[in-house]
Amino acid sequence: MDTRWKPNVTVAAIIEQDGRYLLIEEHTHEGLRLNNPAGHLDPSESLVDACIREALEETTCTFTPQALLGVYLSRFQRPATQEDITYVRFAFCGSVGPANPALQLDTGIVRTLWMTPDEIRASADRHRSPLVLRCIEDHLAGQRFPLATLFTDPSVTDLGR
Repeated sequence: MDTRWKPNVTVAAIIEQDGRYLLIEEHTHEGLRLNNPAGHLDPSESLVDACIREALEETTCTFTPQALLGVYLSRFQRPATQEDITYVRFAFCGSVGPANPALQLDTGIVRTLWMTPDEIRASADRHRSPLVLRCIEDHLAGQRFPLATLFTDPSVTDLGR
């Protein structure tokens, strides 16, 4: 029997205000790392909804996607276990509201940080993935695609109903 290979689908929020980008600092198997607010697509949700949810969970801020920044493919081999993981990342850019003091950061998230592009470049050795900086650079370059580029068939969000 053949086993079909399936990459992990993730979403990321690229959030810029006044020349600084919102990142999160989180505990990982590889230690304390910096990442864009990001996470996995869950069953029954659209890519946009997943990004809104992940940004809220990891920053306590409401994220409003305004454009698709890009679609990225990356591979990660965990040094300790040699686990081989491929990710397909859908990155969105948009605006964010203030932190909600009634919410707590998701498990494993230590804090949120606003960093300049130069600070992000200088901390590349602490990035969870090379996509952290790549998404920032694409945003700085003005790369944007309409949200209408993505379509979610109702069969996805109606799953289990």
